[in-house]
Amino acid sequence: MPADDHEIITPPNTLKNKVSFSTNGVDLDMLDKAEQIIASLQGNYLEWVVEDLNKLQAHYDRALAEPDNRQQAMADIFHVAHDVKGQGGSFGYHLMTAIGNQLCRFVENLPDCGPAELDVIKLHIDSMRLIIAQRLEGEGGVAGERMMAGLQAVIAKVSKK
Repeated sequence: MPADDHEIITPPNTLKNKVSFSTNGVDLDMLDKAEQIIASLQGNYLEWVVEDLNKLQAHYDRALAEPDNRQQAMADIFHVAHDVKGQGGSFGYHLMTAIGNQLCRFVENLPDCGPAELDVIKLHIDSMRLIIAQRLEGEGGVAGERMMAGLQAVIAKVSKK
């Protein structure tokens, strides 16, 4: 192929223009301001995550009721769990991020979704509801460790069959 029959296009890097930085690095005042904004949204997070948990429940209910459309319900569960995973840590709920991530990994690797797999999904949804109801911030302490260990054990058991 001759060198003159193609064109290399270098897209502009506009991200650099959106970040304030000096010769010393990122502007710390701007970073503090961003952290304050995120902290001020924590109350909103609790509302948002309850909406996401309701969506997860609705997709789960649909997966139960409509076995022929279960694959779409699993895709929808993955997308909502991915959102939960992405937001949890930003608002101090790292256990939500961990469980959301684990649910994503479980759902995306399912070759088939039967009753046992649906039970695992339901346990993840119920665990996230408990975290929010109990306001288990951070990693959730001993309760969080036990919860994660239990969910991992259930996944291991279902994966062996």
